[in-house]
Amino acid sequence: MSKPFLAVQPAGAPNNYVLPVTEELCVGLPGNSFLFGGAGLGAGINALQLALGRNPVWATAQYVSYARPGSLLELEVTPLQVGRNVAQARATASVNGETILTVTAALGDRANQPDHQWETMPDMPPPLECEVWPLSPPQDARARLVQRLEVRMVPGLYGARPRDGTYSGDGRLRMWIRSREGHAVDEALLSIFADYIPAATGAAMGGAVGGNSLDNTLRIRRIAPTQWVMCDVHILAIGRGFAHGDMRLFAEDGQLLAIASQSLILRTFDPSKFGPKE
Repeated sequence: MSKPFLAVQPAGAPNNYVLPVTEELCVGLPGNSFLFGGAGLGAGINALQLALGRNPVWATAQYVSYARPGSLLELEVTPLQVGRNVAQARATASVNGETILTVTAALGDRANQPDHQWETMPDMPPPLECEVWPLSPPQDARARLVQRLEVRMVPGLYGARPRDGTYSGDGRLRMWIRSREGHAVDEALLSIFADYIPAATGAAMGGAVGGNSLDNTLRIRRIAPTQWVMCDVHILAIGRGFAHGDMRLFAEDGQLLAIASQSLILRTFDPSKFGPKE
């Protein structure tokens, strides 16, 4: 079995855990590298799983500040309510006493319940029939997470289109993502894939546009064996300097793994170039 993408470890006190913030978990433009938001959510989920011994149903991260490479992320889990089937809990992540993010979650499983999905995976060629697609702008030398992921799309379709300032008709972006290192798909890796929602703003707005996540919510149906995950992203709306979007995450065989959603601070790298054309 491959090692997990994240390496959350128990600390000395009960319900306390740590994650070294390595360059392999960071993103950012040159001169500004920081822990990828999805990695922070994944770390919180892992800490909650270790503390409570249950699988997450949903988890949401609220981002407060940034953790820089070389720092140590300390996670403290606070159980809020622990029932027979479902537990509610919170993980607070900090660096040197400064809160970086909080993760609130419900965890648990209920046996012998119905199992069905109404959401179906949209049409998309298999991963190896798509092209490797560089979604991110140039990264800082200390930000290496993007190098660890392989993203594939179809040129001219599903958001892989020229960024000429023309808004897309539907705000959608579809892509296959996998770990280049062969890490198994688990809740933490899905959290990282889910944090590609901001990348879809560039496709929706037709330019070098992205954003800083204010939150990242992941609703997990199940974890299923799959190498690639198909991410169907929908930027729903922009306004007041913010963007709102969601994502469906599917296994290669079409199983719905999870649903994600985010609100983010909209960042336009060159505002003069982008906007709807008359």
